[in-house]
Amino acid sequence: MGYLDPSEYVVYGLTAETTDDLIAMASALMEAHCRRPSLLVTQYVERMRLTAGSQAVRLSYLPLNPLGAAASPLVGVRVRYGRPRRGEMPDPMLAQVAWAFSIPGSWSALDLTAVDVNLVTGDVTFPMNLLGLNYNEVEVTYTAGLAAATPAVKVACAQIVNNAQAIPAMNVKASKMDTLQMQYFAGSLIDANVQLLLAPYVAQRIG
Repeated sequence: MGYLDPSEYVVYGLTAETTDDLIAMASALMEAHCRRPSLLVTQYVERMRLTAGSQAVRLSYLPLNPLGAAASPLVGVRVRYGRPRRGEMPDPMLAQVAWAFSIPGSWSALDLTAVDVNLVTGDVTFPMNLLGLNYNEVEVTYTAGLAAATPAVKVACAQIVNNAQAIPAMNVKASKMDTLQMQYFAGSLIDANVQLLLAPYVAQRIG
């Protein structure tokens, strides 16, 4: 979808004759730069490995944003105590007990009220299990993104279109602006100012 409405083209420095496909192109480049399917509220599922001695992870996509009337952006959290890597076994005796009860590899759903989430940083902290062993793998389903495009996002979208129109090689009919050409010029279109505007929405990791 486009992050600028036709009624906003002139307000954000574009001409009234700006075509919708230019806005769609700019919006797609913004999403590719931020490595996410949309800057608006979207549900994500991330599976992460916890570092030894840690009971917290940082989610990749911000800002965290509950969907609808939900009080928390967390939709579901699953954890498991998998077989530790070399050097990640703080208590071999407890690990042997866990294996005896078939805990390794078994996913368990956590009560979301027992999970602490920092809405600003995206840090999620988990409780310890009954045996006192830290989980070492988690799967978090959550919602993140903007409820509506902010002025900064709209300015970034308009700037990309202006950058495209300023490149002579791209001053052709919009119907000829294919994806390959957009990718070729992406480095010039997403300049330092656009990158600064989009910095809060860039995914922290891929995968």
